[in-house]
Amino acid sequence: MQSFVIEGGRPLSGTVTASGNKNGALPILAASVMASGEVRLSNVPRIRDVETMVELIADLGADIEWTGPNDVRVDAAGMSRTSLDPLLSREIRASFLLAGPLLARFGRVTVPPPGGDVIGRRRLDTHIHAFQELGVEVELNGAYEMQTDGLRGTRVYLDEASVSGTESAIMAAVLAEGETSVVHAACEPHIQDLCRFLTRLGADIEGIGSNVVRIRGVDELGGGEHRIGPEHIEVASFAALAALTGGDLTIEDVEADDLVGILPAFRKLGIRLDVEGRTLRVTPEQDLRVVDDLGGQIPKIESGVWPAFPTDLTSIALTCATQCHGTILVFEKMFEGRLVFVDKLVSMGARIIVCDPHRAVVTGPAQLYGQRLESPDIRAGMAMLIAALCAEGESTIGNIGQIDRGYERIDERLRSLGAAIERVER
Repeated sequence: MQSFVIEGGRPLSGTVTASGNKNGALPILAASVMASGEVRLSNVPRIRDVETMVELIADLGADIEWTGPNDVRVDAAGMSRTSLDPLLSREIRASFLLAGPLLARFGRVTVPPPGGDVIGRRRLDTHIHAFQELGVEVELNGAYEMQTDGLRGTRVYLDEASVSGTESAIMAAVLAEGETSVVHAACEPHIQDLCRFLTRLGADIEGIGSNVVRIRGVDELGGGEHRIGPEHIEVASFAALAALTGGDLTIEDVEADDLVGILPAFRKLGIRLDVEGRTLRVTPEQDLRVVDDLGGQIPKIESGVWPAFPTDLTSIALTCATQCHGTILVFEKMFEGRLVFVDKLVSMGARIIVCDPHRAVVTGPAQLYGQRLESPDIRAGMAMLIAALCAEGESTIGNIGQIDRGYERIDERLRSLGAAIERVER
């Protein structure tokens, strides 16, 4: 078991390049198994979740390999298996994203229950409903056994704007007969990237970036090349680290449009980020002061579906608030387990009142002190890492495999910016 040992109180400064989007790479890799030709992907984040997806696809019989530090080649022409490995499936939630592509290509699939972060109930109902609307029969017998005699285009209304549910519906529909409308679709940057990838292979998709996506089924998808878009969650995480430690940080390869819901929330905390072209800069000496609502009322940061503030940044925003002058309400609307890590911040000295599983009131700034911590999930792990880098003294964070699932070589990159962080065996 590995841990991070961190000595806090050092400003993070320098230049870092954004990694490829984890939640973009996973569905794009899954969709690659539908291609009749070779697919080459670049800017693929070399993180644990992606490594597991590569293993899953290889286990299905595809010829898949890393051809560079962040490049993957996929040739699924000879693939024949349609049953996913249970142990690998248990490691990541994204294993379920292979269901749509395998149904589209082979008409059948067996998917064991997926794994992933424990941040509250994470429904698969939206995926199943979409498949059934497209003509899939589903049986649950320890695993999801699905088959169809042919996918048929239709109007699919999603009961929630589920990111992965939208991706499943779109991937299944691209090879379905006729036209499919996915209504109440999620439209996060990584869904847009998936759609651009599919169109590059020959799919016919309209409404990219909207909540109504129309897909006209095609006979087959060819091969092609695609570069995974930048990870906006990582960009915001690094920006928060620099702002809270008083550093001067430049982040390169940023997509400004992906920050549309993030910048206003950060401004509520007094964090100012300068974006020019594909470069973001965090200047030193930030005035970390909560901006009250009109009339001096307590403001709030609340998560929601795109383009609202991303739920994956709720933990980071809450940690930032502990270092800002003033009081703010953090409202996590989507997952009832997202705030379970807050007691760890309180043990470090943070002043936080948890109102219920979805809301917490934070008053700052609070002096944080080093502690022994355990990472419960990817984003809470990053939030703890931010807290440790702001704290006085030494912190140890265990279960860092969770952080490695979402952030590529995070300790190496932080050291290059001046952080005192070491990976140790425990």
